[in-house]
Amino acid sequence: MTAERSNASPLLEAAGIEKSYGATRVLRGVNFRLQRGEIHALLGGNGAGKSTLIRIVTGLASADAGRIALRSARDEGKPPVIAVVHQELALLPELTVAENIGIVHAPSAFGLARRGRGRAVAAEALRLIDPAMAERVLDLPARRLSLHEGQVVEIARALSIGAEILLLDEPTANLTAGETEKLFVLLRRLAREKAIGIVFVSHRMKEIRALCDTCSILRDGRTVVDAAPMMALSDADIVSHMGQPAHRAADSRERTQGAGDPAKTLRLDGPDDTSLDIRPGTILGLAGAPSGPSALIAMLVGARSASPWRLSGEGIAAPFRSPREAIRAGVGFVPGDRAGKGILAQLPILDNVVAARRVRGSRGLARAAEREECAGLVSALQLKAGSIWDLPGTLSGGNQQKLLVARWLDLPLRMVVLEEPTRGVDIGTKRDIYALIRRMADAGAIVVWWSTENGELLELCDAIFAFDTDGTPKGYLAGERFDEDGLAELTGMAA
Repeated sequence: MTAERSNASPLLEAAGIEKSYGATRVLRGVNFRLQRGEIHALLGGNGAGKSTLIRIVTGLASADAGRIALRSARDEGKPPVIAVVHQELALLPELTVAENIGIVHAPSAFGLARRGRGRAVAAEALRLIDPAMAERVLDLPARRLSLHEGQVVEIARALSIGAEILLLDEPTANLTAGETEKLFVLLRRLAREKAIGIVFVSHRMKEIRALCDTCSILRDGRTVVDAAPMMALSDADIVSHMGQPAHRAADSRERTQGAGDPAKTLRLDGPDDTSLDIRPGTILGLAGAPSGPSALIAMLVGARSASPWRLSGEGIAAPFRSPREAIRAGVGFVPGDRAGKGILAQLPILDNVVAARRVRGSRGLARAAEREECAGLVSALQLKAGSIWDLPGTLSGGNQQKLLVARWLDLPLRMVVLEEPTRGVDIGTKRDIYALIRRMADAGAIVVWWSTENGELLELCDAIFAFDTDGTPKGYLAGERFDEDGLAELTGMAA
């Protein structure tokens, strides 16, 4: 960040922001400021207040106290336009790219009027970012875009309405390493050439350092680091300010691979003569472009019966015909889309925790033993819940993720499959989830773990099965090749 930028009036300045929901104080005097052309990391543990601050800044919630000043650099006396890009795309899948961008300019409720004008605006906005992409995707339905292309379309839509502030909430959570770097190149260019102020919310320290100029940290609803240069803070400083104890990477691999009963080894057979024997107690990572791991996981959890993959072993014959059949065979599943596929949003925490037990036992009603078991798990996992009868929406994202993992604890599992179980959670919650996963492996379950964070796989897993950029299985990583170079070689992706 240049001295000129730091001395200019900020695009956004929040001072002493307070917010309570009932008796719960969420923000206790938060300060935050964003300059033109700055890429600013907004950090903090789950429940620190980041999401509430963003809701207040964007007008989705009102502050109880404090002051927010918004100053446009282009139109004096008016606030700057703010746009938000989330990790889950906010595009209408059946509309074309042009329609998704043009809809925000249309005068009718359904965005159907003045299509020609909307298409011209969309083309102009996309060409500012990627002229070749604009020619290729403008008339495609949004469902045919990759995740990276979808994010480019959302950013183009923001540019088309004159956004001076971009808020990006975990935008890389579903991207490959190559797609992430493309996004970062674009963001750096927008900050440099368009003087757009960018707020970047992420828990991935490597990405934060690669992209951001400045850092603010929230803790327990307060600002504990206010617009500090990234270079002035070490990773240990950041972790300490967030209130998370340091975590030794070596701790997570101080265990015996495949410590379970060898007689219950499972065999995985796939395309191109792929085969793998997996002993109970093994933590097996899946790495590479999403199409490969996704296809394998769909077979393992009963989401796709027509599959080139097969799982076999004592008491197991997959593909399963349904997720229920997979659960009854002893296969648990923690989906990556916790909001869409994992959390039962309209049912209390109790029902979310014991859901798998009920499927296995064909039970529907809560029993006294279930209430005691659920209360014990909530306490042991330090879930910040008022009651087991509260809805899961009262929990932070990290606590919701722990709830999904807790669903499978202490069950007689042969295998548990996890899609990005630590996506979008803070360092401390990651540590807690790591401990839960090791607990399941130590109890004899095979853990199959898909992550887009190579470092996480190398830290936690006993071995890694790799797929290339086309989703083709490329090999098994263990022993001397168990490092980022070996993983990058097999996947064809940057480590």
